[in-house]
Amino acid sequence: MKRTYTRIAMAALVASAWMTQASADEFLVGAEIPLTGNLARVGAGMQEGIMVAAEVFNKTNGKHTIKIITVDDESAPAKAIAAVEKLASQGVVAITGGYGSNNISPASDTANKLGLVYITSGGVDDSLVSSGRKNFFRINNTAGYEKAMLGLLQDVGAKSVSIVYSTKDATTGLAKDVEKALAAKGVKVTTHSFDPAITDFKPIINKIKLQDKSEVVAMVGYENDYVGIIRAARVLKPKIKAMVGVWSLATPKMAADFPDLMPNVFGTALLPFPTEFKTADGKAFSDAYKQLYKKEPDYLGQFGYVQSMLLFEAIARAADKGTIKKGGVAEEMRKTDRETLIGRVQFAANGDNQNFVHRMAQHQDKKVVIVWPKDHATGKLAYPALPW
Repeated sequence: MKRTYTRIAMAALVASAWMTQASADEFLVGAEIPLTGNLARVGAGMQEGIMVAAEVFNKTNGKHTIKIITVDDESAPAKAIAAVEKLASQGVVAITGGYGSNNISPASDTANKLGLVYITSGGVDDSLVSSGRKNFFRINNTAGYEKAMLGLLQDVGAKSVSIVYSTKDATTGLAKDVEKALAAKGVKVTTHSFDPAITDFKPIINKIKLQDKSEVVAMVGYENDYVGIIRAARVLKPKIKAMVGVWSLATPKMAADFPDLMPNVFGTALLPFPTEFKTADGKAFSDAYKQLYKKEPDYLGQFGYVQSMLLFEAIARAADKGTIKKGGVAEEMRKTDRETLIGRVQFAANGDNQNFVHRMAQHQDKKVVIVWPKDHATGKLAYPALPW
């Protein structure tokens, strides 16, 4: 009961803040981000993109400005809820950020109850868009990652694949989808699930080496998981032809932090490294990113930028119409239809971006090279190729 009263009070504070800001030039936007804990590296990358979006928006909108208030959710579901509640109490009109479907689910539930739009690129579990959250939006999804991984495996002609995946909801869902799709194409598939707390992957890699004898190891996990899996493979050296992963793998940060582990590894990425931009939006993002952070942007920053810029634009349109306190931000988000740095974005009724398709990249000579699909490739894929 006490928690219910607290949420009612918070909702009242949010409504009051909206009424105050409806005619103001500056709008507060919350960033609920994992800046510590096991997701800190990816959270920091998304946060950089969010801040770049605010920088570019504030310089180009001409009428409205955005101020970001960041709260660290410490990579934990309970802390993610607390972060959203804290942001709501500070008067934010919407929330961007989140990483890991297990954290995003309770955080976006809380935002939904408080009437706050919540947008992310860090959660691909399909339950996020099938549970009736009216204020939830995301710019990427499992289907887009599945298409990318399947496309690469088909291009290299893999006949047998061992899938190693975390038992978290999003990773399990993607692994099962990939397993089903590969089996339907006649590919021999074996699967190995692991608890997110595991640190020793040698038993799994040994099974792949002695029993599976697969051509490819497909990893569906997060940064720390990839590091552990690849390290175990370097020790045991199964007779495979490639190691393929998904999010948070084909990044310059991983190449810099683990130079001995990343060579020839495949992962999803929309950006090559060094970056290449041809559009005005892309150049504005890249220039602002380099100015703020003195380095090349990566795809985590790109995702954070796109999700946040779409949100800021929706806030501005709602402000111009005087509808922010009347659900106008969500309404304007649903009207979104434009080309972005990740392709065309349109939100379906459930908040999902119905156009999302990812790309696959490979670590090559300290660069991140886009290798799939061919019409977006920035280099030729190396196969067979291993990080040892």
